[in-house]
Formats: sequence, structure tokens, C-alpha cells
Amino acid sequence: MSPDTGPLSRSPGPPGARPAGAGTSEFPARAPQRLKVSFEFSPPKTETAERTLWETVTRLTPLRPAFFSVTYGAGGSTRQRTHETVARLKSETGIDAAAHLTCVAATQGEIDDVARAYWDAGIRHIVALRGDPPSGMGGKYSAHPGGYANAAALVAGLKKIGNFQISVAGYPEKHPDSADEQADLDNLKRKVDAGADRCITQFFFEADDFLRFRDGAAGAGIHVPIVPGVMPVSNFQGIARMAGLCGAKVPGWLAHLFDGLDDDAETRRMVAATVAGDLCRRLQGEGVDQFHFYTLNRADLTFAICHLLGVRPR
Repeated sequence: MSPDTGPLSRSPGPPGARPAGAGTSEFPARAPQRLKVSFEFSPPKTETAERTLWETVTRLTPLRPAFFSVTYGAGGSTRQRTHETVARLKSETGIDAAAHLTCVAATQGEIDDVARAYWDAGIRHIVALRGDPPSGMGGKYSAHPGGYANAAALVAGLKKIGNFQISVAGYPEKHPDSADEQADLDNLKRKVDAGADRCITQFFFEADDFLRFRDGAAGAGIHVPIVPGVMPVSNFQGIARMAGLCGAKVPGWLAHLFDGLDDDAETRRMVAATVAGDLCRRLQGEGVDQFHFYTLNRADLTFAICHLLGVRPR
């Protein structure tokens, strides 16, 4: 979104389609559903959080996502809750459920045991990540003695255990630990060469950052789907802190849009849906047909954005 021009409307649609915009009657929501979406959750820590999560799942399941994914706490701190949540998602919704798995604070044998437990439970999709240090994002990472050194090694290890579908992370604005963008792409290439099937990106706010990353990946010989990770912003200060830790920039225009809304949650949600919807529509116009939403275990914003994009209950 441009704060000067409002929602983007100049991006072309699919080949042969009329461009979406102010001078047309077309809008993505009127088109047949073509997009694939997926949703990320975190395992709940309290009974209240668990109720909220399953209310969110109930709301989003009718959108028939390609998969749900469930995060894995630093150092495996949510290992059991992640397993329980993934298993319940798959059994109660019938939708593919992906478990996050990291290299942090565990030996190869321990991680392999976790992966085998997923395989035995019928889970066939893993989001394989290096992971954040036990101290959290922004801390210094060091490989565990006897553990997997990095995500590429983890992917290779998982492929030896079973024919998992494996998603890995990508960073449109470079991972904070990478020396430069080329080193970042080289690392992604190693993960794909090890057997990764899909790249899901860190959240970002400028469409051009994703498009540049996608082009760079193609130029590096990376030919798996590059799926944009979308974070609807309802708490601007919280997202700004998170962005600072993970190396994502927060554009000035975004800060301007949320200025003065600290005590106005309803308007913040409206702005958040508009910003994320515009980002997705711009990317859709550039040929993106898959989106991964970081839901923060809340359904309202993600559901609204999917509705705008034409992804609706069948």
C-alpha cells in the first residue's frame, strides 16, 4: 500500500483478465477461487489460549487451506504441545498438518526420535528450521554438540527417516545471521538441494522485497514454490519489535498508518486487513498463487483477507 495513493490497483491480473482497479467492475473476490492458502498457529499454553485457538481453527477450516502449521518453541520448549496440536488438527479437520522442527538444543538422535514420532502419528509434513537460540530471537546461535548444524542438514536427516514433505524458511530481506543476500540464497539452495519442497518466507511489508527475492531465488537455480508469509498487523508496536529481531524492515508509511491508533483496536484491525489485503493483491497480480498467513492464533484478520482474495468457504 502506498500512503499517498491508497490501495494498489495498477497490478495486472492473470493473462487475459482485465486489470483490477477503480475503472473496472472486476475484483479478486468475484473470480473463481484459484489461490492456495495455509495458516500458522502456535501451541496454546493455557486453557483460555486453547479455547481461542480452536475457535480460530473452527473459523478457518471451511476455507480449506492447503495445510496448517504449528510452531515449535525455542529449544523445543513446546515439543509435546506442538505434537498434540498437530495430531489434533489432522484428526479433527482432515487437513494436512505440518509440524515445525528445529535444530536447537537437541542431538541428532533426539531430533530423529521426534521426527519418527510424527511419522508414526501419520504426520507427513515438516517445517524444517534452524531455529532461534534458546534465549530467543536476536541472541547468538550456536549448534548443539552432536546436533544438526543447520537447516540443510536437518532436511537431509529428515529425508533419511521418511519421505516427508518439507517446507523451509526464506528471507526476502536477508536473515540477520547471513553475510549478504547472496550468502542467504546459497543457504536456501543448500536446503532445497537437500530435499526441501517449498520455501515459506519471513513476513515482509513491501511487495518489491518479495519479488526481488523470488527473482534472485530463480536466478540461483531454486525452483521450488516460494510462498510469501503474510503477517496481518493489528499490534503495530509488537510487530515493530519482532521485525527488529528478525531483520524485517518496517516502512515509514506503515508506521504513519497506525499513528494515533494505540487505543482504537477496531480501526487498527480495519487498517491491518487493508494493508495485508493490498499486499496480497499486488503479489497476486505478479503471479503469486499461494499465501501463508501468520495468524497469531486469531481468525478475524486472516479470514477477512482471504475473503477479499476470493478464498471463501466452499
